[in-house]
Amino acid sequence: MKRLENKVAVITGGNSGIGFATASEFINEGANVIITGRNPQSIGAATAALGEKAYGIVSDTSKFADIQHLQEEVKAHAEKIDILFINAGIAKFSSVDQVSEEFYEESFDINFKGAYFTIQALLPLINDGGSIILNTSINAHVGMPGASIYAASKAALLSLAKNLSAELLSRKIRVNAISPGPVVTPLHSTAKFGITDEQLKQMGEGILSQIPVGRFGTPEEIAKAAAFFASDDSSFILGTELIVDGGMATL
Repeated sequence: MKRLENKVAVITGGNSGIGFATASEFINEGANVIITGRNPQSIGAATAALGEKAYGIVSDTSKFADIQHLQEEVKAHAEKIDILFINAGIAKFSSVDQVSEEFYEESFDINFKGAYFTIQALLPLINDGGSIILNTSINAHVGMPGASIYAASKAALLSLAKNLSAELLSRKIRVNAISPGPVVTPLHSTAKFGITDEQLKQMGEGILSQIPVGRFGTPEEIAKAAAFFASDDSSFILGTELIVDGGMATL
């Protein structure tokens, strides 16, 4: 029997990158998967590529109104869910003297506020004994120029994993976090980071030199970590963090 047989998972930001790879991994392990994303075309294409065990919902994590409707939209596909992977997020970088209020609010609205209220919205649907997985970042542990806001938003998620685990003990819902290191995804671009081509090149070269295994990670490698937390293989693990970074933060 597959590890996630007969389970239902919701993955925010499941239309590309780590989210899409995790949806594919969950399906391979037997789950039915509901993915969310803000772009209708991307959601449609991703759902078609994932096949008949995938459903798509157009929902923007940065919009509180969308989050408020998410429970109803998920219930249209599944009365209950077993796994919630909070994956939607952005990574933008700026030096402290250039950070604006808008820059700050965008990062926290998506990376933390959106995550927090998505959990709140879907918590009534999560079966007792279910699993919530937060996608964070090693930036919560390592210092990097221009990453102060991004790192702080991800550190907030790490704290949330511990506090929610304590709060949800009575329902046996486990909350854990995955902290990826540098991973090659559509997020790794000048448009997404808000920097120039030259800055992106310099950033990539600088980061690569700090990764002991000598390469960036893949979305599929993060997906396997998510499948571990989603399955009963991690039944004795809660409020913890799995760093998946090729040794960058640990060696």
